[in-house]
Amino acid sequence: MTPPASTPLISTVDYHTGGEPFRIVTGGVPAIPGATVLERRANAPAAADHVRRLLCHEPRGHADMYGCFLVPPDDPGAHLGVLFWHKDGYSTACGHGTIALGVHAVREGLVESDPDGETDVVVDVPSGRVTARVRREAGRVTAVTFVSVPSYVIARGVPAAGIETDLSYGGAIYASVPAKAVGLSVEPRHVGELIAWGRRIKAGLEGHPATRHPGDDRLSGVYGVIFYDDLGPGRQRNVTVFADGEVDRSPCGSGTAARLALLHEDGHRGTLVHESVVGSVFRARVAAETPAGVVPEIEGMAYRTGRHTFELDQDDPIGTGFTLR
Repeated sequence: MTPPASTPLISTVDYHTGGEPFRIVTGGVPAIPGATVLERRANAPAAADHVRRLLCHEPRGHADMYGCFLVPPDDPGAHLGVLFWHKDGYSTACGHGTIALGVHAVREGLVESDPDGETDVVVDVPSGRVTARVRREAGRVTAVTFVSVPSYVIARGVPAAGIETDLSYGGAIYASVPAKAVGLSVEPRHVGELIAWGRRIKAGLEGHPATRHPGDDRLSGVYGVIFYDDLGPGRQRNVTVFADGEVDRSPCGSGTAARLALLHEDGHRGTLVHESVVGSVFRARVAAETPAGVVPEIEGMAYRTGRHTFELDQDDPIGTGFTLR
């Protein structure tokens, strides 16, 4: 069926990283004004929010959908610029998405790469400049290392919803809570209860001075609540409840960076094996210490799940869709 002439086709290439979806929009997005990626993030709701809603909401997406718009980088020092989005708006960082972008850039030929070695795909995101270090063997992509923005501890023992939280930054601000502190463990059967607790904790931290970014208020506010189980030295399982009750199926890239900042301050050295609620794994380490914070390197892998063309029938009463959670 040919769509109405007034309805643009929207093309995407979809991936998952550790089970978490990532929908890269490759066509059909209006120009989003701004001199930097951070400025474009502020302007995206007015310019292109109908596309975000169409792709995130049911029946084309779901309450936990995630994706991005590709935009120009801030300057020629980066290969790509990106605006990350989910059902509730636009995030400032996304490690699992950066890993998927690295795979996408290499496999689609957006960046010239070494078929037997490592290639850096440099990406400007709202929180700064990050790198997806893509490893290939005999032409196959085998792993990607996400090199985060500097990450650091903000505050310890901040009360919210009757418990204490630790706040740290990994491109976005996260609150970390041992799952046992709310009487739960990180298991799929507890996801509904963890969502409820994540919403309570995030609401309890609203407006707290520790949730303000020290350098740019556009990066302020708690983005996610990380519930974790200790599984032994150098190994944890987590689930991140982000935005308004959304669940990250991956171990959460920027959340892993925020966890590393806390663990490094606690004396952890070496590799962190970070599991997700669905059993996928990131391996992370602190690569450097800088005055701005530690620099995390987080290894994972993304896999393409499909290529899609979406449209909106101008007579469809549901329009850009809905969410039930």
